[in-house]
Amino acid sequence: MDAGKKILLVEGDVVLRQSLLEQLALNKEFETTALSTGVGALNASKIQRYDLLILSVGLPDINGYELCQLLRRGHVHAPIILLEDTDGQPDTILPTNNGATSYILKPFRLGVLLECIRAHLRQQERSEEALFDLGPYSFHPAAKLLLLTDTNDPIRLTEKEAAILKYLLESSSSVVGRRELLDEIWGYNSGVTTHTLETHIYRLRQKLERDPSNAEILVTESGGYRLIP
Repeated sequence: MDAGKKILLVEGDVVLRQSLLEQLALNKEFETTALSTGVGALNASKIQRYDLLILSVGLPDINGYELCQLLRRGHVHAPIILLEDTDGQPDTILPTNNGATSYILKPFRLGVLLECIRAHLRQQERSEEALFDLGPYSFHPAAKLLLLTDTNDPIRLTEKEAAILKYLLESSSSVVGRRELLDEIWGYNSGVTTHTLETHIYRLRQKLERDPSNAEILVTESGGYRLIP
């Protein structure tokens, strides 16, 4: 799983909120923002795209179920986990019908929450709704689109350009060799040369970079290419 997945935690209980924030911070794969109110969550979701949201049902201002529905109406497509106070069996994960992806009953073990988070993130990355942050853009592989974050202006990609970006993103900022990219994008027995790949990289930079001759997002490294998200 890629590093730096953005998580929004909304929990009214200050002790639980701080505890979860500290525990999630120990996992370098997450960048967690913690808020105490539903209104704060609604405002934050308009400014920042989160990869996953964790909402407590018992918030001081907005019921967590209602908050979940409002977020969905605001076009938040990320997985949403509801934390519900109940006298039922703890450590239970069940689906809901109010826009949430799943819910966890309190009290719960951190390992249960982490397992749920990781499962939903993996599923989201494979879904048609998957979005990835890439410099000043949101990248939508299924639609073959780059969207400027500030203006939502679209930049259309070819199938191969989208496949190259997605493969580089999934490599977690590591350098990917030219031969590996050729084999993965065009197939092992395609006979396509590195010149074809370099042409696609050139065209991608024309779309991605402020100054294509001085790349800051899709950079050339010794032996291959790397994305700087």
